[in-house]
Amino acid sequence: MHIHILGICGTFMGGVALLARAAGHTVTGCDANVYPPMSTQLEEQGIALTEGFDPAQLDLVPDVFVVGNAISRGNPLLEEILDRGLPYVSGPQWLADHVLAGRWVLGVAGTHGKTTTTSLLAWILEDAGLNPGFLVGGVPQNFGLSARLTDSPFFVIEADEYDTAFCDKRSKFVHYRPRTLILNNLEFDHADIFADLAAIETQFHHLVRTLPRTGRIIANGAEPALQRVIERGCWSELEWFNAVRGWSASVGGCDAEAVFALDGVELGRVELAMAGRHNRENALAAIAAARHVGVTPAQAIASLARFEGIKRRLEVRGVVRGVTVYDDFAHHPTAIALTVEGLRRREPEGRILAVLEPRSNTMKLGVMKAQLPVSLADADRVYCYTRGLGWDAAGALAPLGSNAVCHEDLDALVADVVRQAQAGDHVLVMSNGGFGGVHQKLLEALVEG
Repeated sequence: MHIHILGICGTFMGGVALLARAAGHTVTGCDANVYPPMSTQLEEQGIALTEGFDPAQLDLVPDVFVVGNAISRGNPLLEEILDRGLPYVSGPQWLADHVLAGRWVLGVAGTHGKTTTTSLLAWILEDAGLNPGFLVGGVPQNFGLSARLTDSPFFVIEADEYDTAFCDKRSKFVHYRPRTLILNNLEFDHADIFADLAAIETQFHHLVRTLPRTGRIIANGAEPALQRVIERGCWSELEWFNAVRGWSASVGGCDAEAVFALDGVELGRVELAMAGRHNRENALAAIAAARHVGVTPAQAIASLARFEGIKRRLEVRGVVRGVTVYDDFAHHPTAIALTVEGLRRREPEGRILAVLEPRSNTMKLGVMKAQLPVSLADADRVYCYTRGLGWDAAGALAPLGSNAVCHEDLDALVADVVRQAQAGDHVLVMSNGGFGGVHQKLLEALVEG
């Protein structure tokens, strides 16, 4: 089968491309404004990319067009597909029909931590010899790819609540039919498609409805929204973490050491590559989910010591003149706060210079602007890139006083950061996009400075 993917450089659709290629299909695709790491992965796998959405791509004559959720009505290629009555399908539906069908799917859902927890779970299963397939919204360092297809019955997938496609406004995860499901947390997000938190809870309950009776849900008991979701009805096995009983994680002799327990009985402890409470909980959920497919907690905990982290999750991009530049995907206020906290605990010495691009659709709308000062309070200095924002970032960050500055020009922002940076500082860049290559710009400017 020849599939042509519209929006191929998104993390999810790029993963679909890799899986389709591994399954023996001919894969081509198109996108605009491509950037690493996905563009690099696709090129390395020999998948041909076309820049833009020119209807001339119909001359490729694929068997089906697979449409990503970033593609909207008005897109010239999509409009021509519709006018000619050509076959098309959403990415999640194609994945469900051609990859996930017949497999034991382990899904990881939640507002935060999906990529990290999915990567941890895939690695635990890999280290246990189960050779899982996976699709992650990032690149786990242990694998070097965001997606992999194997002959194993197990498939680990990041289960995203964002909508499926222009023609299907259900959350992507309702297509996956998991047998094991992690519900990590649940907050309001994606203000461009959800009216409120209740609307997202409804989608999460749609997901819960798809699990079989022999399936198992691992849910965060500290999240009121998840409790409300489960109270609507649950027909599968249910285990809680962060509750009065059930799975728990605590800090050990140092912040990097995590201690895991079940019903108050210690299962083991390990130093994690990623610091912070949220990462201990991500690891805990992965341990609990792995047990459902036969990996003992002791074995899973041992595997965690060999986990190498994920690209764009506090990834060190370089050190110049004693200044360390990091890349992180954080774009929701809660994720921003946890990222800053995690870096502070891991690197207690030196200042944190936070460089933020409010790029997600929710952030561009300004829905969460009032939460930003609190989420960035632990940073020593904040630089916000304001190009394309429809709200007053300077006003929103005013509670931080002179510690926060805004720039509409990227080069001016880079120059300001480099002018202030000194040996021992940690420059924490946070964005869910390419951010104009700011990481390399910073490193080069630091060399010149």
